[in-house]
Amino acid sequence: MDLAKLPFSQIRHFLILFLICIFTATVAQETAAVSSGLLQLNLVKSDSLPAQTPHAYTLDLQADQFVFGQVNQITVDVVVTVQGPDGETLHTFDNPARGPEPFHFTATESGEYNIEVKPFQEESGKYTIEVKRLEPLAKDPAKRVDQLMTVHTNMESPGAVIAVVEKGEIAFAQAYGLANLTYQLPFTVETLNNIGSTSKQFTCFAIVLLARDGKLSLDDDIRTHIPELKDFGKTVTLRHLMTHTSGYREFLNLVSMAGRRLDKGDYISRDELIAIVQRQPELQNDPGKEWNYNNTAFGLLAMVVERVSGETFPDWMKENVFKPLGMNNSFVRSHSMEVIPNSAQGYVGNSDGGFDEGRDLSAAMGAGAIYTTIGDLAKWIKNFKTETVGGKGVFQEMTTRFVIEEGDTTAYALGLFVDEHNGLKRIHHGGADLAHRSMLAYYPEIDAAIITQSNSALFPRNLASEIAELFFKAHMTTEEEGTVAVADSTPFNPEEYDPENFDKFVGQYELEAAPGFILDFTREEDKFYSQATGQARLEIVPTSDSTFKLLVVEASLTFHKDKDGKVETLTLHQNGNHLAKRVQEAPWAPDPDELTTYTGQYFSSELETFYELVVKDSNLVVQHRRMDDISLTPAKKDNFRAGYPIAELNFIRNDAGDITALEASNGRTRGIRFKKQNQ
Repeated sequence: MDLAKLPFSQIRHFLILFLICIFTATVAQETAAVSSGLLQLNLVKSDSLPAQTPHAYTLDLQADQFVFGQVNQITVDVVVTVQGPDGETLHTFDNPARGPEPFHFTATESGEYNIEVKPFQEESGKYTIEVKRLEPLAKDPAKRVDQLMTVHTNMESPGAVIAVVEKGEIAFAQAYGLANLTYQLPFTVETLNNIGSTSKQFTCFAIVLLARDGKLSLDDDIRTHIPELKDFGKTVTLRHLMTHTSGYREFLNLVSMAGRRLDKGDYISRDELIAIVQRQPELQNDPGKEWNYNNTAFGLLAMVVERVSGETFPDWMKENVFKPLGMNNSFVRSHSMEVIPNSAQGYVGNSDGGFDEGRDLSAAMGAGAIYTTIGDLAKWIKNFKTETVGGKGVFQEMTTRFVIEEGDTTAYALGLFVDEHNGLKRIHHGGADLAHRSMLAYYPEIDAAIITQSNSALFPRNLASEIAELFFKAHMTTEEEGTVAVADSTPFNPEEYDPENFDKFVGQYELEAAPGFILDFTREEDKFYSQATGQARLEIVPTSDSTFKLLVVEASLTFHKDKDGKVETLTLHQNGNHLAKRVQEAPWAPDPDELTTYTGQYFSSELETFYELVVKDSNLVVQHRRMDDISLTPAKKDNFRAGYPIAELNFIRNDAGDITALEASNGRTRGIRFKKQNQ
């Protein structure tokens, strides 16, 4: 499952099971940086950061030099920002609150580079900084991968394995770091790793195989196979489940809203998936009319396999998929405590800069829970081309993107995303359980693939794309993802972009797929910024007159002009294309007395849980006995926004104007009703 952002109680960053996990970066600092001197290779510098006062270090570099360094956060949480000779921000690094904060970058031109160390918010304290590697950028792709993986090469941290597959065979494979910190066991190319949501394609493959054998149809009503599911008066088909268009609640987000601590290993029974649907008052959308990433659907699909076959899902997958493909080191973990021999233990970062063990999510079968190796995944990829198992046409079925009823084609097929990467068709799916990360990206036009696996929650999700650009460069164009070509084919020069042209884009835009999730765009002279709900501000740079890319994550933006030249919508390009509409109303600013009208106790019969709303330090705050306090930001009358696990609260009034209820949403799960209790 794609759990890129589940909450940790001891660190400030949310790792939430959420489609739009995009803007993770730094808090802007207005105070000018204090010059702290020149950095040199293997020279440790120690200093103390006053609150709100950045320190600036310089490095004189030649073009195409690779730099790897580390800030040891002894008593202060820092944000590291790298700026090029022209003053442009190149990278931002902000992960753990204590311990090592690694940074790395490549000098694109000769000159003086600025390494800025900022205190996070109001913090102050001691730190050290050191450049550990300063060397020419590797030209050989394999050696360049070693540079990119520097942070994972020490034998004190979780590890990873990288593989390049060409024509069904592994052309490159290298493992780094540790599979188990307790016993100092190295990560190897034979280590089994939890691949999270990368498992979804296997679940869809199982359903397609059963359909081929005449045991079901992709357009069967799910209630044909699981009749105890609630009848909403509209048919939810297996195809709807496989394409994230069912309208069911997303169970991981839902139970988090009820105070279940998935980051602490709270147990979820598979039977709860059925109970969640039974308690749902209505569908969140008409089936087939909206794409909304949904793990509930894939858990139900695994149950369909069991009911149709009469076997457990792990056994059926072993006999009908893994064995026929020779995937002898692949297993479906039946529950979160099952022993998987030779597997990597997952780890999450802690507030001290070290690592804690992370337990796998329960009830993950179908949506995740597959443990496998890069060798077995290479065999799976080979079957994309040969179709030895499944037969002719199965891969075409699996990679045909779903068209919603309004006629728009989604970026999702059956358990797989389908898009383009620098001119090449790409078929891919990433995965993230609580503490494991994976990516499988196949490029059918060149019959090649990239596989990344890691047992660290801090592993970068966009690394597979960088590695593909190293190994498959000769087959790719140089155009960035999400950009558009200029009509006369003249290369776009961002230095010639008129900053005032950005003013027509300035404002707030709300994602259609995640009501309450706002992207706020601003300009400061010749710099442009985007800030997402509950997150920090990020710099963006133009790639054409209406397209922009983010500097620190693999995402881009396209602003759309209407026939009158007005900009009312944009598309976020990340794991698909996501439309956002301009927010027309000015932000609402209630006074303290008005805030008190929202206070009180609210109860959800669907979640069987209470929220207590109070005013603290002039902010409306949600309190729950199993959650940290959640501070709310006013958006418009009776509407507040926050972060995970509650992205938005909308208050309901009766005809007399009295508040009687609220509805809580967090993107994948929407409109959970809480009735206000009599005080």
